[in-house]
Amino acid sequence: MAIFLDKLPLRADTPDGWITAVLADFPLFMQDHALCEKKAAANAIAFVGRWPERELLIEPMICLAKEEFQHFHDVYRIMHKRGISLGVIAEKDLYVVALLKNARHGPEQHFLDRLIIGALIEARSCERFCLLAEGLHDEDMKSFYARLAREEAGHHKIFLRIARHYFDESEVEQRLDELLDRESEAMLSTPLRAAVH
Repeated sequence: MAIFLDKLPLRADTPDGWITAVLADFPLFMQDHALCEKKAAANAIAFVGRWPERELLIEPMICLAKEEFQHFHDVYRIMHKRGISLGVIAEKDLYVVALLKNARHGPEQHFLDRLIIGALIEARSCERFCLLAEGLHDEDMKSFYARLAREEAGHHKIFLRIARHYFDESEVEQRLDELLDRESEAMLSTPLRAAVH
């Protein structure tokens, strides 16, 4: 899993206490994970709905939505087999909320920021799946999260590739540099809990 971690654009590592929080209530974590996969699929489709004139993003976002929804289905199947209901997560994802507050309001700036924030959320999720693949004791779940980490490892690149098509490289890199700091702050300030973020 280290090979994926080395390639993720992140500035701070997830604290060690996160895996402890996950192991303390793994059924709750699975419920949150299922919700995150469903949201990731919906977010990809939302990009198509919100920016249909940006033709270059349509095909990759449709493909991403399909893969994320398949991951939701995979998580659901494991939950069903283990007698875990999908449940209802009442808490807001404070990490995502904190990141989205950094999105600027001008049409072009907002589009760029949403792409970069999407990339950073995907990168953080992948990092945490890698940690699960290494930290879980259940061999079936270790294998599942190792596969998921491999499949998720390139998702952040989809968002950045689209950003680099529509914006100058220097503009993308400058904003990415700024939002990498905001991502670290959001991650480190979010209370550790049995959740993906």
